[in-house]
Amino acid sequence: MGNAEWMLAVVKENQIKALKETNDYTEQFGLVLTEEDAALLVNERMDILKKQERVEFGEGILPQLIQVFCDSSYLNQENYRDSLTRLQEIFYEFKTEALEQLTDEELLNFMREQFDDICAGDFDYLEGTCLKNFAEAIRAGYQGFIGSCGRGEYEHFDDVTRWNKELYLQVLNELNS
Repeated sequence: MGNAEWMLAVVKENQIKALKETNDYTEQFGLVLTEEDAALLVNERMDILKKQERVEFGEGILPQLIQVFCDSSYLNQENYRDSLTRLQEIFYEFKTEALEQLTDEELLNFMREQFDDICAGDFDYLEGTCLKNFAEAIRAGYQGFIGSCGRGEYEHFDDVTRWNKELYLQVLNELNS
């Protein structure tokens, strides 16, 4: 085994270990990564980075993704590994799409808020609508996310009329009167 291969193997092993350590926190939400899950996620990360033509040092975004998303009601043990794979892919894609103008924290906050509130756990809607609109706004010069750390931003450029609970209840009361 050459030096580069040996170093890559050590890096992978450290990343797998870091992912397994997240189980200490995520167990309370019923989410646990096996050794096999962690290894698959690390390999997926490397593939995604190659595909996105990105270079990244350290443990990557997965431990942060896990921390931010593990208490989402849309994640469960059955979909946990696949959800992390998809979230990781979406994260790196939109880091690039937003021209690197977002910090990891801003993008993660935005993703989580939309995933739970607007997308109801739908990855395609998160990727194809919410993040696409957000990235377009950023490329056009929008910087409102800076002061909010990515929270509460989607309403500024959302082009879909949403259901309004208060209005619904008001109309319901008027109809019953």
